[in-house]
Amino acid sequence: MPVDPLTDEQREIRELVRTLSRERIAPRAAEIDKTAEFPWDVVELFREHELFGILYDEQYGGHGASALMALVAIEEVSKVCATSGLILAVQELGSLAIKLAGTNEQKERWLPRLASGEWLAAYALTEPGSGSDSAAMRTEARLDGEEYVLNGSKRFITNAGVAELYTVFAKTDPSKGHSGISAFVVEASASGFEVGRIEPKMGIKGSTTGEVFFNDCRIPEANLVGEEGEGFKVAMRVLDRSRPGIGAQGLGLAQGATDYALEYAKNRETMGTPIAEHQLVAATLADMETKCEAARGLLYKCGRLIDEGADGPELTKISAMAKLYCTDVAMEVTTDAVQVLGGYGYIQEYPVERMMRDAKITQIYEGTNQIQRLVIARQMLKENRAFLPEGVA
Repeated sequence: MPVDPLTDEQREIRELVRTLSRERIAPRAAEIDKTAEFPWDVVELFREHELFGILYDEQYGGHGASALMALVAIEEVSKVCATSGLILAVQELGSLAIKLAGTNEQKERWLPRLASGEWLAAYALTEPGSGSDSAAMRTEARLDGEEYVLNGSKRFITNAGVAELYTVFAKTDPSKGHSGISAFVVEASASGFEVGRIEPKMGIKGSTTGEVFFNDCRIPEANLVGEEGEGFKVAMRVLDRSRPGIGAQGLGLAQGATDYALEYAKNRETMGTPIAEHQLVAATLADMETKCEAARGLLYKCGRLIDEGADGPELTKISAMAKLYCTDVAMEVTTDAVQVLGGYGYIQEYPVERMMRDAKITQIYEGTNQIQRLVIARQMLKENRAFLPEGVA
């Protein structure tokens, strides 16, 4: 067995999350997918057992923030319901800018409400014409006295309509490209803030994904996170730490699908033998398990590095690698699980078809996997590590 990187206390939290996931969330997963309704009962379960506190320091009402523990929790929940796992991942995503660049006053003002789960958070960077190319964003913010006035829109925002706090990126100087972007906290009650269409989706159906609009939206000057023009740097530092959360969601899906396919294969017989004993099925299951374990090693290494204070190029690279590999594994393994179940895998009575649909988005959001490959390659090109034999150019 691989060495468990968790402390005794963290293992206890993992067991709590695992038990809650299996006993309370798993029975709800199919209904959440069918109704496409946001699972407030799951949020209440997280509140009741203080699971949001995993993401925050004790001084703000949390358990002591640990990136590794957060990844483990997201993984465990996502084994049974990717929508529910995403609730934890986006709570982290939406609050990271405050944790990384916020003032003490901002942290005291907002983090306790997020740590308790009283408020849910969202992260608003993507726009209809600005996904991977954030410099193309059109949302603008101008200072008017002691208030910023925001105008524009964001799209594909997870938790749209259910979040009370949105981390929003807007241009304070449109002439400067990336250097003209700033970060803000917008509360849902702000004047001029509006939630638009909630998108119907192929997977993670219980999670709200929608548009938000800023129509002369006024927020206090004190809601600026960091300095003007630092927004792009803040956004990238956030994504370095949040992308592994999507990796954890993908890993949970992959491991959940593997576990289900294994149990099915042990009980389903053909020609008088469990299909798990047929060589081709056995080989598929072995490959599924191996991919999950390899992904877990990379993901947990990333979590440990964040907890140790890693930053900059080293973190950017391993974060992209963890997100890339875990989510590619999610798509591969959930597809294999459907194949192992055969015709049963394709019908909604069994969870693997839902897992396969849920897995696809993990390769797309928080930076497509094509973008992750570019990020990794660029970091490799900057590393001075190659030693060519003498005479080889």
